[in-house]
Amino acid sequence: MRVEVKVPQLPESVAEGTLVGWHKKVGQAVARDENLVDVETDKVVLELPAPVAGVLVEIRKADGAAVAGQEVIAVIDSEAAAAAAVPVAAEPVAAAAAAAPSPATPAAVLPAARKMMAEQGMAGADVPGTGRGGRVTKGDVIAAAGAPPAPATVPAALPPVARPSPAVPAASLPAGLSRRPEQRVPMSRLRQRVAERLVQSQSTAAILTTFNEVNMQPVIELRNRYKDRFEKEHGVKLGFMGFFVKAVVHALKKFPAVNASIDGNDIVYHGYFDIGIAVGSPRGLVVPIIRDADQMSIAEIETKIADFGKRAQEGKLGVDELTGGTYTISNGGVFGSMLSTPIINPPQSAILGVHATKDRAVVENGQIVVRPMNYLAQSYDHRIIDGREAVLSLVAIKEALEDPARMLLDL
Repeated sequence: MRVEVKVPQLPESVAEGTLVGWHKKVGQAVARDENLVDVETDKVVLELPAPVAGVLVEIRKADGAAVAGQEVIAVIDSEAAAAAAVPVAAEPVAAAAAAAPSPATPAAVLPAARKMMAEQGMAGADVPGTGRGGRVTKGDVIAAAGAPPAPATVPAALPPVARPSPAVPAASLPAGLSRRPEQRVPMSRLRQRVAERLVQSQSTAAILTTFNEVNMQPVIELRNRYKDRFEKEHGVKLGFMGFFVKAVVHALKKFPAVNASIDGNDIVYHGYFDIGIAVGSPRGLVVPIIRDADQMSIAEIETKIADFGKRAQEGKLGVDELTGGTYTISNGGVFGSMLSTPIINPPQSAILGVHATKDRAVVENGQIVVRPMNYLAQSYDHRIIDGREAVLSLVAIKEALEDPARMLLDL
């Protein structure tokens, strides 16, 4: 029986996706629930499992194609499992190429290499192949184009000292063959979405940034004192982000406008605290949400952040985990950033930039002392957050970190 393979239903906030990598070819056997293809949306990459076991007999959408939810992209024949033992048609071709690795035959030239050879006016015999079975690759063409021609191609009447340079002018070479290479790569849906939202934020919000510095010594001492017991008790390392999340929630409770958002001509004051944590991933920046952070302990927050970080690297964050949020924390300090002006993640109205903690000379009670200092930057939407609330909320974050007992006593 032929079974259609459909794109899963996408969330309302996701219009379409892109097929980024088929894991099976037509004619190959598939097992039930085996991942057939990755579907990239502007938030996450979804795995599309096979609905039944059988043989993939048709692929209707190739890599790079845009697809919508419930669209049919392939067909599996569930009664053709035995055909899986039959080699795919391309295999005998590969075997023949391996048995007779003649780089001069057109069949042994890969498509990308053939295109480049045509642009350079090169014949198959001019390029020795180093690929599997003697195939000519793009790298072989680049190497051949950059090498000087054989002596036999130079007219004998020309004296060696008068012979002009055989090099082709760089301006006439494709970007991949020049000495200043370029590579054009289409933006992923995630990158497109990030770019779109950042431009939207810059063009629609009245963004200002206020700065302050915080002495991290109390938090560092507290962490050093309890980190071993904390890890043994909770099974997760005690980091610094848990303290920042708690300090942010502490400040947002005092200044609700910083936790609010604009909806048309209305201001929406959120009675909950969903804190986004900016995380780097192989696909780019993602911001998973710690929901109801005010109801979580530092151990629960650290466990959640560790889980987010791991699954972000594996590309396994769900769409629901990347949607929403009332405030965001971006920690550029892990990469060594000293200071930055973070961009608000719409429709939120504020974002905290955390930076590298460094020993710096500061004045305390008239004396110059060395303290581990961190520069904080809070960008905010001046349309609904006045300078007073912006500055005082950042001061509240600073005070909570410099005296962690404030967060426990709600002071």
